[in-house]
Amino acid sequence: MAESLIEQLPKIVAEGKKEVEKILERLSGSNRLTLQTNEYVLPSKDKSGLFRGQLKQISEQEWHNRLVYGDNLLVMQALLAGDPETGLPSMRGKIDLVYIDPPFDSKADYRTKITLPGTTIEQKPTVLEQFAYSDTWKDGTVSYLQMIYPRLVLMRELLSDQGSIYVHLDWHVGHYVKVLMDEVFGKENFRNEITWVRIASHNDAAGQYGKVKDCLLFYSKTTATNLNKLYMPYSPEYIKAEWTQLPSGRYYKSENMLDPQGKMKSFDFHGTVASWRTSPEKIEELWNATQTEVPSSHGRIKLGKDGRPTKRCRIVFLDEVPGVPLNDVWTDIPYIAGGSKQSVNYGTQKPEALLDRIIKASTNENSIVADFCSGSGTTGAVAEKLGRRWIMSDIGKPAIMITRKRLIDQEANPFLYQSIGDYQKEAFASSRMFRRVGDLAQVVLNLYGALPFPEEQNPNRNLGYIKNSRTLVMVDSPSKLTGYATLKKAQELRESFLGGWNKVVVLGWNFVFDIATIIRNLNDDKLEVLVIPPDLLDKLKTKSSYESLLKSGKIRFSSLQYLSLKKSTVKSYSSDVDELTVELDNYILLSPDALPLDDANKEKLQDIIAKDPLALIEYWSIDPDYDSETFRSKWQDYRGNVESDADPHRVVKTATFFVPSVSGKRKICVKAVDVFGFESVVVEEVG
Repeated sequence: MAESLIEQLPKIVAEGKKEVEKILERLSGSNRLTLQTNEYVLPSKDKSGLFRGQLKQISEQEWHNRLVYGDNLLVMQALLAGDPETGLPSMRGKIDLVYIDPPFDSKADYRTKITLPGTTIEQKPTVLEQFAYSDTWKDGTVSYLQMIYPRLVLMRELLSDQGSIYVHLDWHVGHYVKVLMDEVFGKENFRNEITWVRIASHNDAAGQYGKVKDCLLFYSKTTATNLNKLYMPYSPEYIKAEWTQLPSGRYYKSENMLDPQGKMKSFDFHGTVASWRTSPEKIEELWNATQTEVPSSHGRIKLGKDGRPTKRCRIVFLDEVPGVPLNDVWTDIPYIAGGSKQSVNYGTQKPEALLDRIIKASTNENSIVADFCSGSGTTGAVAEKLGRRWIMSDIGKPAIMITRKRLIDQEANPFLYQSIGDYQKEAFASSRMFRRVGDLAQVVLNLYGALPFPEEQNPNRNLGYIKNSRTLVMVDSPSKLTGYATLKKAQELRESFLGGWNKVVVLGWNFVFDIATIIRNLNDDKLEVLVIPPDLLDKLKTKSSYESLLKSGKIRFSSLQYLSLKKSTVKSYSSDVDELTVELDNYILLSPDALPLDDANKEKLQDIIAKDPLALIEYWSIDPDYDSETFRSKWQDYRGNVESDADPHRVVKTATFFVPSVSGKRKICVKAVDVFGFESVVVEEVG
């Protein structure tokens, strides 16, 4: 008989503790994870198509808000480890609030609809998302709890001593997660199970009541946590029953001023002797207060028919009291409806009012707020408005792109857009199937259809050849970024290895920032660079899975996508200002076969590629003073920015703006991200 979930909980906790121990040990080692900065984003969007204004200058401040793409388990490890080389300190014990809204329905459909000119494409989750999600639910709730336990522990490590965590769930797994949170945070640090009634009614299956609520499990790290008191407005029914309206429109009532326990010393107050609940001096202040609206009163004291203070004698005005202290049932915040002005067309988007309440209650200005399942970016958007610092991460590219646009739209402060710099390296390190990089390279060669050379001819075991075609194949390491040095080495091997070859193919996992520019500058039609599928290491978990992939022949190695520009120009506008113009020319997307699309959607995409390839650009941005290290996104336009033109489905193709003059040539960097989240970069010198 199979074990019940209750019987498996101790095993889940024990395994989770072992996993966390290994993670925490690795943090201080040389192989610690780091965050790679993709962009330093200055929210300065094009509002005219020809942005004829001087760009704002970026102030390099000490703290940077962070939007991170990647698995939150890896993101949190990088935050805990810190990175002295990039100036990122360890965030251990520095975050004041964590809010997460993890997926809690194993049958949810997270497809993304992409509206393009004249058509709509439905995209399945990316391979990274698919594997993360299938791992989360492969054994049902057990897998989910195995996933979330180590993440909860790392969140606790990141929280400050005054910090709080809110985990947003529903009936699927909420009660089981509470048991784990009691274990991680301590039962004594449980604060509330908040009920959010998100909809008024819901049709469920026969024999059930409608499910209209979510729960938010609220824990503190220690008993030293601080909760700012929030209030709800009084209901109209309560006001009508308990308060009196004056001709001016103000409401008032009289409050009891007697000590309910009779412990206070009695004294005579203007003819009424009683055990008052305050001192003679303070009640005298109420007597002398200015107030002329309430009939039969003196100051803030209500008088009886005999002209003396009554027992319920303190006058209170409705507009002077904060309201009803907030309780743990929230019925006043509606969910995001389709036509809402707040909607960013993201399935699990939460209302800003919900995060506004949580952030105000559990943080103060300048506190650090984190959301490791950030979705549409509501947490960061609200934290930004409230003057809090923030860190957000998500494993979904659509979520990251929506969040980036949302922050630019609200003219947020500059922020870093980052990713896990060595995701494939981490995946390889945790693989049980491969001990050496050479073992993995041999498998990749076989899946590509190449024959590996014997080890005596190829000690690194990363070279192979295509039979009968004189084509050499080279596999790069998952621990490296494929760049100029690797491609030059491949060219040398093509000319010299075992007598020379007609062509060389390089298969890479990760690529340097400007790989497309490097390939274009090499201008070598006998050199081909292909991308190893990013989910391959996830698929290669067992020998049987490898054999199945080999037999199916379904592994596709795709070409790199790239962007091309028409000639960029710079001309002098004044003694210290230049006018820079950048125009897009073309965009080449990798094969639709490599994308998570069904046949019908691939056909639609192929049509767009043929007719209007630039329509696939989700956003593009420019760094007019690129330093070859950090891309500073100082200008950007994106689909949906109708302030730049009237077309919500296309970006503008030309940018013109003023920049401070420089001596000599100016190095510009242009980055484009397509609707599927793929990045292309062009670096040019103009002058």
